[in-house]
Amino acid sequence: GCGRQIDEANFVMRCNLPPLSSEYTKDVGSKSHLVTANPSIIRQRFQNLLWSRKTFVDNMKIYNHSYIYMPAFSMKTGTEPSLRVYYTLSDVGANQTVLFANPNFLRSIGKFWKSRGIHAKRLSTGLFLVSAALGLCEEVAIYGFWPFSVNMHEQPISHHYYDNVLPFSGFHAMPEEFLQLWYLHKIGALRMQLDPCEDTSLQPTS
Repeated sequence: GCGRQIDEANFVMRCNLPPLSSEYTKDVGSKSHLVTANPSIIRQRFQNLLWSRKTFVDNMKIYNHSYIYMPAFSMKTGTEPSLRVYYTLSDVGANQTVLFANPNFLRSIGKFWKSRGIHAKRLSTGLFLVSAALGLCEEVAIYGFWPFSVNMHEQPISHHYYDNVLPFSGFHAMPEEFLQLWYLHKIGALRMQLDPCEDTSLQPTS
């Protein structure tokens, strides 16, 4: 039920090309200004843009004039998919602008969080994005950062709002990341939304 609240923000960042179709609008809104695109998603969901680019271009339209933020040069495997995204959107004159993350920034963020106890093979895209937001924005509110398979009322929930595809085992340390984000919430550096924004259980009686 947080869609309206999210859409009221001045700048909305989203992780890894999430669907924004009408069935999700009430919960996650529809506005976006920056969307990350993990190279692995380009490989898996769009066949590395080697066969047809139309599906990818059509999928991007929902993000309107967003920046598409990609780690093109932090790992060798990410370079080719990132360049393919850049040239695909450029060739068709799409509304989106591709941004390549500075590898030094990503490296520094990785070192920073590891020094604070996050021992993962790789940080999640979400934590990189929150770190960038804290450097860019006066106020930061985060939604959907909950690393457990049940909610606070012990009801089962999916990993993402749109699917239940889990990260590779041992790849990310989501509970450790959550602990750090919760600490930032407690000291007032950001606001983490865990409760529903609107009480959907209160239905009109007549």
